[in-house]
Amino acid sequence: MNNLSHHKSGPIEFFERKGHSELEVVLLHGIGSNALSFESLIKELPDSWRLIAWNAPGYGNSEPLKLDWPIAEDYALALKNFFNRLKLKSPLLVGHSLGALIATSFAANYPKNVSKLLLASPALGYGQAVNETLDSKAQERIDELELLGVEKFAKRRASRLVANPDEYPMIVSKVIKEMMRINIPGYIQAVKMLASGELLKDALKLNCPTDVVVGAEDIITTPESSLKAYETLNSVVLSNFTELQGAGHAIYQQSPKNFAKSLKKLAKSNLLITSTG
Repeated sequence: MNNLSHHKSGPIEFFERKGHSELEVVLLHGIGSNALSFESLIKELPDSWRLIAWNAPGYGNSEPLKLDWPIAEDYALALKNFFNRLKLKSPLLVGHSLGALIATSFAANYPKNVSKLLLASPALGYGQAVNETLDSKAQERIDELELLGVEKFAKRRASRLVANPDEYPMIVSKVIKEMMRINIPGYIQAVKMLASGELLKDALKLNCPTDVVVGAEDIITTPESSLKAYETLNSVVLSNFTELQGAGHAIYQQSPKNFAKSLKKLAKSNLLITSTG
């Protein structure tokens, strides 16, 4: 797809599109998705960019973490080891939903390894203690998946991720297709990480410019929720907040052109900062 090559580095499966500029962009998917969900977005991004989309631990052919209840820092460490193996220096990091939790933890813990962040429809996490009774919303996700199985689970949830789903059946079908690739053990680990995640706390530790983008019709990570992330970020780093009209939670699948504009704007400012620093 889009000149992407398929690889595995250590325990992590990923897709890469080679570029000829110095800009490297790493894409982190959300809890009900995978690396292949970025296909529509990648078509809208400059050919010169080097693009890397990973399958998070427990997704696709990436090995799950060796923990019953991993936290965001555990996924961030897996990402750091992945960066080391690929000899990535300080790419622009894009995290969607659960991927935003990972991206924020990564930037907080490894600030020299990221130049700038784009948090898309960021999941803030529920902030519960590890190994306590799982938050009811998180437990419902697991129960529903185990009860319905992956196919029915995907078909039930996908339409909620798309704004005006009846008008965009092809987008809904794409979301279903990628959600049906879920591995149940990896998903359960990710749900537990979501339950214990605290994006706002990690955001206060950031020192790189970080933009927030959200679908105006997102009912999963609402604009109001994403605005909390922006307001927290804006107190410590340079930040911009953008709502994409006509987009739901599956923001880069439903509105790839406008999402790409936000990412290109961020990348351009990043290059200007680098060249004048």
